[in-house]
Amino acid sequence: MATRVACIGECMMELSERPDGSLLRGYGGDTLNTALYLARLGVAVDYVTALGDDPWSEEMLAAWAAEGVGTGQVRRLPGRMPGLYIIRTDGSGERSFHYWRDSAAARDLFSGPGAAETQGALAGYDLVYASGISLSLYGEAGRAALAETCRAVQAKGGRVAFDTNYRPRGWPDKAKAQAAFRDAMAAADLIFASSEDLEWLYGSDGEEEVLRHHGRCEIVLKGGGSPPSVRVLAGTEDVTVPAPPVDTIVDTTAAGDSFAAAYMAARLAGRSPAEAAACGHRLAGTVIGHRGAVIPRSAMPDLPLATEQECP
Repeated sequence: MATRVACIGECMMELSERPDGSLLRGYGGDTLNTALYLARLGVAVDYVTALGDDPWSEEMLAAWAAEGVGTGQVRRLPGRMPGLYIIRTDGSGERSFHYWRDSAAARDLFSGPGAAETQGALAGYDLVYASGISLSLYGEAGRAALAETCRAVQAKGGRVAFDTNYRPRGWPDKAKAQAAFRDAMAAADLIFASSEDLEWLYGSDGEEEVLRHHGRCEIVLKGGGSPPSVRVLAGTEDVTVPAPPVDTIVDTTAAGDSFAAAYMAARLAGRSPAEAAACGHRLAGTVIGHRGAVIPRSAMPDLPLATEQECP
């Protein structure tokens, strides 16, 4: 039976500002990006969120289904709509985000009618993936419900993956963010963390917040530098995997999301942590050479996921 993966979070309407000031409409979200790339890599994945009953929600569902992402766990909330954000990209490819999302439907995924059914369904997945942005959507009660759900997944033999992906504007109270991230990392079987996220959250001791879990879970620690590298800690393994140089960086949107997708797909296919990190680098390096979070299908690299293929 194929491994079933659930990605939890929010997809928003996306407006990308072009150099002439015009806007290109699309959609995006960190865990949704990961789900799309997982599907393209042959992983059976469902996206778990809440949407409204508006035309844009319908467009999203149709687009996800066309990519092979399962939509059976998407709750529809009458009278609600998705959130909205605008991306501005500077000359070096770095982006800034501006949000309108306070009343987005996804915020009520773990509250109100249907929440218990969502929790019950999630408990049946083999791998559940969420991010720091996912945590920022829900209040304390919602985060507690998500934590309870993750414990139910693990009780049935499933695993939980958590990507730090910290966005300060999503957390009006930094202390709550620090506590929520500590709880999420302590409960995860696989942690994707960036040194930048950890420093923003915890200061100079940020990396220690994740490294204390070494030996208990698998850790992928993304550092800076040029080219960037990741440190992978799994069991007794502790290896640094540098990224190959990238000739042209157009847009860094979804670099981390695509890395996580390729890493998890490779690990699910039986690749070692170091081999999975190499696959992650290869997909992320391709993604940042294109504008937008989701690259054309024709641009997808051929990743050596099967164990009989030679790794880069």
